[in-house]
Amino acid sequence: MKYETDSRKVQPGQIFVAIKGHTVDGHDYITNAVDNGAIRVIAEKEVTAGVPVEVVPSTEEYLKRHLKEDYAEEINKLQIIGITGTNGKTTSAYLTYQLLNLLGIDTAYLGTIGYKYHNKNVELDNTTPDILTIYKILLELAKAKCHTLVMEVSSHALSYERIYGIKLKIAAFTNLTEDHLDYHKTMENYLKEKLKIIDYLSSDGTLIVNGDDEASKKFIKKNNNAGITLGFNEKFNYNIVDANIAPDHTNIKFIYEKEEYNVTTHLTSKFNVYNYMTALAIIHALNISIEDIIEKTGEIKPPKGRCEVHKVNGGYAVIDYAHTPDAVEKVISAYNELKTGKVITIVGCGGDRDPIKRPIMGDIATKLSDYVILTSDNPRTEDPEKIMDDILKGVKTKNYEVELDRHKAIKKGIELLEPEDILLILGKGHEDYQILGRDKVHFDDAEEVENWRLEHEKN
Repeated sequence: MKYETDSRKVQPGQIFVAIKGHTVDGHDYITNAVDNGAIRVIAEKEVTAGVPVEVVPSTEEYLKRHLKEDYAEEINKLQIIGITGTNGKTTSAYLTYQLLNLLGIDTAYLGTIGYKYHNKNVELDNTTPDILTIYKILLELAKAKCHTLVMEVSSHALSYERIYGIKLKIAAFTNLTEDHLDYHKTMENYLKEKLKIIDYLSSDGTLIVNGDDEASKKFIKKNNNAGITLGFNEKFNYNIVDANIAPDHTNIKFIYEKEEYNVTTHLTSKFNVYNYMTALAIIHALNISIEDIIEKTGEIKPPKGRCEVHKVNGGYAVIDYAHTPDAVEKVISAYNELKTGKVITIVGCGGDRDPIKRPIMGDIATKLSDYVILTSDNPRTEDPEKIMDDILKGVKTKNYEVELDRHKAIKKGIELLEPEDILLILGKGHEDYQILGRDKVHFDDAEEVENWRLEHEKN
């Protein structure tokens, strides 16, 4: 790779591109980059660097353009699948990644839970990382002769053109619900950014959408009225006829081209029916038979922190990443359908993020749960009590308590469990940290549950 934007990572002979970010300005680190071996600098202003400097109007645009010119041909030899949507991206992508590998197709995954390929498992800061990181990963995969990459494509990535120059063999849309309005401002803007994924489809690419989501019509329309649909409707290509959901598995019956199929997954909840069917439709679009996909389905599992079930204190603790109003509603509703006891929910909202959804989530959680413990998520630089005040503005019931300490909230939730009760611990899922102020401290919801269980069993 010719280019680098992090002065600490510069190798001798590279070109340092000084990017002005939200919190750090690469122009302040040009000297460090040159000391580390940069032979040329791309900047937005005149600087003295001791090496040739090229001044351009936008270093971000320079980097995008040159990455495409120098490397797009090589990276697009990969078969790239992109999945976008508010909820379900991670599970749909992870299921696709697992199934393709089980079917003998060498596949990598890139998204919320990191970058995975063979035994490599790298954590990433964003669902879809910056364009330079993406190109580095794709070049690495191309050199390793990887066949396919399944990647999550966030609205931010589409807005910032982080996949500029990349061609998608398949683009899939899961759903559109309220999220990221602190950035997008309106749902119209949010949808507009999501629709940009169509611009990256290759000339022979395929669009796959959840037809039950109203926004799917916009995706189909933008794609010249072409696309494969799935959902609970006989007019869709994949018509889901029935989903029999149990606490530890789901039986799905669907029809494709007048042929009826039955499959059992280890996933639960209606939204995971959509996620599984999205994965199946993607893989089938790659000319793999439905029968072969179904044969391998029993071997797949959900990603960490997505409806992750732990048996504890006579009941079930379910850890899930649900952190939007729609996702919280779907998770609680799904487990209400499965419960034989109570559903107790632990939930909060992140700081420095969309405050509009806070009262909505408070209302949904308390309205749908038998009992709720409202707690902190990642407060970041916001006052946790201020976040909680926003959440409580939407609460109209009295079936809740507030415990801002997430550790204490989880402990209380577990101790409230009676036989067959379900405790939903929502918001952080796979995350093994909590952001307090500007500090990232270790905190893992699953560890909290298991630590309580081990301590309880000892006693």
